[in-house]
Amino acid sequence: METNPESLSPIRKIIHVDMDAFYASVEQLDHPEWRGKPLVVGGNEARGVVAAASYEARKYGIHSAMSSALAAKKCPHLIFARPRFERYKEISLQIREIFYEYTDLVEPLSLDEAFLDVTENKVNLKSAILIARQIREKIKEKTGLNASAGVSYNKFLAKTASDLNKPNGQAVILPEEAEAFLEKLPIGKFFGIGKVTAEKMQQLGIHNGLDLKQYSLQFLTKKFGKSGLHYFNIVRGIHLSEVQPHRVRKSLSAENTFEKDLITLPELEENLHPIFEEVIRRIEKSGIKGRTVTLKIKHSDFTLQTRSKTVEQYPDSETIWKIGLELLHQQEIPKPVRLLGLGISNLNITEEQVHFGEQLNIPFEESKDHYPKK
Repeated sequence: METNPESLSPIRKIIHVDMDAFYASVEQLDHPEWRGKPLVVGGNEARGVVAAASYEARKYGIHSAMSSALAAKKCPHLIFARPRFERYKEISLQIREIFYEYTDLVEPLSLDEAFLDVTENKVNLKSAILIARQIREKIKEKTGLNASAGVSYNKFLAKTASDLNKPNGQAVILPEEAEAFLEKLPIGKFFGIGKVTAEKMQQLGIHNGLDLKQYSLQFLTKKFGKSGLHYFNIVRGIHLSEVQPHRVRKSLSAENTFEKDLITLPELEENLHPIFEEVIRRIEKSGIKGRTVTLKIKHSDFTLQTRSKTVEQYPDSETIWKIGLELLHQQEIPKPVRLLGLGISNLNITEEQVHFGEQLNIPFEESKDHYPKK
């Protein structure tokens, strides 16, 4: 039996499934007149933030988290679609049902991506590559949407592989190929290394995996703290985190970005109420309660402020609203407000049910999806 290079246990078969431009693709699916055109979900020509961009929009340099105004400048004929999260969740549940046809070890990361451990699976297939391909075909058949997938012996490598042949493709990183592949990978492409960390590494002369590999654990820990051990391991293909079908929920909230800035307290109160109602709807649906109520305020200059209050007993809906108003009136709000959010934390649970939250080894068979050896 093959063993995992990370330990003496059998090699695991991990799949990362990632929907292609999910929110934007759903909008193009439901609106045929938008297909093949640059489209973003979120905001408008004047304000807001892009939540998702179609592949046609990405050709103009548009990406998620970009201001909508900048996106409109980059592409004057850009289509703006309002988010429809209930629709996205509906399709996510259909996709999740497909995952569970193969394994119960499913770890959703968001509405549009998830890890699956198919080492032991319900269809008794030995090939993780074949399972990934079947899942993608079923998603296309059931929802009309394209998914990409990555296959490897741990979550980090599976996530990395799913980006290699996007959109509508899949790739595999074999155990014997992992280190050579990672040595050539640009440091900014490592899953879990963000822009700021990548820039810090580049200042140290670390531009790819091979550069990272030259540094000792002691050096990386000194420069990057506890994350140093993670960086030391992943460049060697070591990532011990298991697929976790139950994830810890730390909070439950809702928020809204307004088309026009809010200035007066009556305006703020009026617009906070539907956010509160959505929080209560989610509380009732999930059965979750929390002892801490938090108000989130983002100003027109994008500065962020939070105000919280913790009570001894789990508050009912009426109390949550009273606390929300109390936090709103706690002190003067000196600048116009572009976003309000309300949420609860200090929850009455330690684990949440498997769900798709609020933007988603081997005998490996030879395949055209195989990552080629260099």
